[in-house]
Amino acid sequence: MASVLIMHGPNLNMLGSREPDVYGKMTLTELNLKLVEVGKGLGFDVIAFQSNHEGILIDRIQQANNSEAGVVINPGGYTHTSVALRDAIAAIPIPVVEVHMSNIFAREEFRHKSFISPVCKGSIAGFGWYSYILGLYALADILAG
Repeated sequence: MASVLIMHGPNLNMLGSREPDVYGKMTLTELNLKLVEVGKGLGFDVIAFQSNHEGILIDRIQQANNSEAGVVINPGGYTHTSVALRDAIAAIPIPVVEVHMSNIFAREEFRHKSFISPVCKGSIAGFGWYSYILGLYALADILAG
């Protein structure tokens, strides 16, 4: 069974308690359990990974190139600031789908620009935790060809 990587960027470890009016009340652990379940139904082993550190996220993206079929990533605040994360995604040939729980285009102006989107197969935003599920389905469709 192929594996796919779900990457959670900075502050997503605080899901459930961080701004629940924006991000909901589901914890990261609860979200990951749902993603593992959906992944099994799609024929994937889901590997979940979270870090608050840009370099660690970059290292894991590079590692994914050798171990996973694709990536679903929520880069968090790095979406709007990290050329280095963008370059790491651009450097790997496996498909990457960007997801955001909130609608970044309905928020502050600085959140409207994503450095990540142009190097991803697609972006999904604004559906809360379900954005990840949609991202996983999109990745499965991409990998099915």
